[in-house]
Amino acid sequence: MDMARGGHQPQQKQKREGPVAKKARVDVQADTAPPKKSILKSSVSVRAAGGGGVAKTKVKAKAVQGKERVVSKGKGKQRQEVEEASEEDEGDEDEDGDEDEDISDDHDEAPTASTTKPKPTTTPKPKKPKAIPKSTVLPSSFKIVAGSYEKLLYGLEGTLAPAEDADAPLPYTVALKPVFIFPAHVSCIKAVAASPEGGKWLATGSADEIIKVWDLRRRKEIGGLMHHEGSITHLTFPSRSHLLSASEDGSLCLFRARDWSVLRALKGHKGRVNAIAVHPSGKVALSVGRDKTLRMWDLMRGKGCASTKLGKEGEIVRWSTDGELFAVQAGSTIDIYTTSMDLLHTIKHPSRLHDVKFCKRVNGAGEVLLAAAEDKYLSVYDISTDPQTAPTIIARMAGHGNRVKAVQTLAVATPSQTQERKSTTIVCTVSSDGKVHVYDMALLPLAGGKAEIAPVAAYDTKGTRLTCVTLADGEGEGEEVAGTKRKHQEEEQDDAEDEEDGWLSEEEEEEEEEEEAEMESD
Repeated sequence: MDMARGGHQPQQKQKREGPVAKKARVDVQADTAPPKKSILKSSVSVRAAGGGGVAKTKVKAKAVQGKERVVSKGKGKQRQEVEEASEEDEGDEDEDGDEDEDISDDHDEAPTASTTKPKPTTTPKPKKPKAIPKSTVLPSSFKIVAGSYEKLLYGLEGTLAPAEDADAPLPYTVALKPVFIFPAHVSCIKAVAASPEGGKWLATGSADEIIKVWDLRRRKEIGGLMHHEGSITHLTFPSRSHLLSASEDGSLCLFRARDWSVLRALKGHKGRVNAIAVHPSGKVALSVGRDKTLRMWDLMRGKGCASTKLGKEGEIVRWSTDGELFAVQAGSTIDIYTTSMDLLHTIKHPSRLHDVKFCKRVNGAGEVLLAAAEDKYLSVYDISTDPQTAPTIIARMAGHGNRVKAVQTLAVATPSQTQERKSTTIVCTVSSDGKVHVYDMALLPLAGGKAEIAPVAAYDTKGTRLTCVTLADGEGEGEEVAGTKRKHQEEEQDDAEDEEDGWLSEEEEEEEEEEEAEMESD
């Protein structure tokens, strides 16, 4: 289904086939006591492919596009060849066309047979994974995508322009323009996520147990992922090239965006998974569910690495911007923990909470915690660098006429004509009153008081009950939208992320373990 511009399309009936259950080999340590030292440092193990191995992937992803079921088969090969320095580089290429890299660069020059005895063959050290460089270019515009109980998906485009009024609180203005409105699912939309750093993918999850994948630039539906056997509860993109989902069936799934195959099916929760949060490093994730447990997952190996009983059902879990803290929301309380599972503070909000989000300050250093609640406000809690200082409300973002259901943030570049600030952070909220509000973190006071911050832009859906929201980078000035060269560059970048981030599929890890066992036996 195409994303309609500025209007409704008639809802199409979707033929629902039985969900696809994929067996996953995972070893989850259930209900183990959390380690005393930092669980973030002690439980994360980055796996690098060993030398001399050839890993093959044979995966099948089943999707639904339109009314027909589409079966896509993806194959990927990763090769690493260990050669002596005297051997000639054959320049082999893998299936994606990338040349293999020589990982024995630090070997001594091979001596000639006439002067020195041959050295015994030794296993070289595995190649260390490289950190994926993060994009430092901020978008000059942004996109808002919101889901609703009425099955409608709203897409808005936001732009910043210099302010004409010299007395305006900000030297720029924010404008919202509707881009598409259409029914995306046959049941209410419960989760939505967009790929970060200029990515093109949009994923929506619904009570119909389907994850729909969309191309945001072309406004086209790519297909439906039918791996889960329950309603989709949470979606997030750990990177441009991977999607992580949670469901009422108690499992989490890690998908590869290159072919939308299932790399991992993470099982361990007994009952519905309510929320997931990926650490800023992209190596571990936290999840909370109906079983009243908090679980940590090693995304590199696709296994559970720690779990603890919370004593209450966590509804939302969020990492801080620096990854040193995380918050678990349940009802009207927020518990803030360190990575070593030490409870720092318990916040008791005046009303029931629906979402929480850490956000960096624009004015000054540090970060704040945004809390969306039943009281129609988005409360701003100050998070002190002193762990003994309890968080306090320093401001409230007002304007909604009903409960605030979800909140998201995005750093954007300000217009070049404004010299006071080169960038800012926008905060987007959706409410059951049918309105989308955009706030600016630049209006947050440094300290003291309970200032009320008004939205800098708003959009009214005329009564639609909004449930979830995500923000994505807009298309910057001079950016090629449909250029072939740009498309190839993006594909190469996504493929490079697949190879660098170390996330292996089940088949790849099984073959790697077999090769390691053979090498040890030899």
